[in-house]
Amino acid sequence: MNPYVILGSAVVGLLVGLTGAGGGALMTPMLILLFNVKPSAAISSDLVAAVVMRPVGSAVHLHKGTVNMRLVGWMCLGSVPMAFLGAYLLHVVGGSSAQQQNVEYALGAALLVGTAAMLLRYWLDHRSGQRRNGFVSQVTPRPVLTVLIGMIGGLVVGMTSVGSGSLMIVLLLFAYPMIGANQLVGTDLTQAVPLTAAAALGALTFGHVQFGLTAAVVIGSVPAVLIGSMLSSRAPDKYIRPVITFVIFASGLKYAGLSTTALGWTLCTVLLAGAGFWLVRGWRGSRKPAAAPAEPAPEGPVPKGSGAAEPAPFR
Repeated sequence: MNPYVILGSAVVGLLVGLTGAGGGALMTPMLILLFNVKPSAAISSDLVAAVVMRPVGSAVHLHKGTVNMRLVGWMCLGSVPMAFLGAYLLHVVGGSSAQQQNVEYALGAALLVGTAAMLLRYWLDHRSGQRRNGFVSQVTPRPVLTVLIGMIGGLVVGMTSVGSGSLMIVLLLFAYPMIGANQLVGTDLTQAVPLTAAAALGALTFGHVQFGLTAAVVIGSVPAVLIGSMLSSRAPDKYIRPVITFVIFASGLKYAGLSTTALGWTLCTVLLAGAGFWLVRGWRGSRKPAAAPAEPAPEGPVPKGSGAAEPAPFR
């Protein structure tokens, strides 16, 4: 059992518990790029490990009351059957090296679409000045739209293991604009339990799973996802979204065919541009003039007819 797989799985598990996203977007690329696991085997093993990992995080949020079970039910209605279909389609296309490359391209496309959607949603929120301060427990589900989100996410997660956290949380941010990503963590982890179970059943049925690899992923990720879920209630939305967007973007570029050298330069450029943006934004904020102090109230009795409110008599 590879100790480096266990260590890498622990890092991914911490992010999954903290943000509700990153399982397929991080675990699958790590297994393929760092440990040379075939894409179909990495996807299937990741799905089976998630059946053990995600209920741990879900249980923490259920205990805290940060899960909307009606929202979970509508999403699962669409996602569970489509996840099994996605696993079957992966079995159909996942044979030769050329077909494996097609799976990688599909995974890269899914990740880049998720990145673009996250950036678009952030820009729309910033432009409208809308604050995402609603509580997910108080949300009234929109049935048709929520089932459709489940169907899209279920199909993608069955084929690529990406969607239960990365893409579906993006779709939820569009569908429910008053809820922040940090408020969606518990609901997203809970709906992912039956979704990943259905996809894992398909993976087991069609025979892509490497059980030694799956065991190493479970050993590393389960304790970490428990810690991340306990911390997630303290993680502000403004910190969660940029980090997970950057990681999904990096994985997507690699699967889209970008060389390692080009990927390194691209990510360094993005990091420097992001750091420069936040520095300039902070500098502009510090140069804003302070609000003028309020004028002191005049001493003595307020003259009648002056328009000022007279003090109420003491009782």
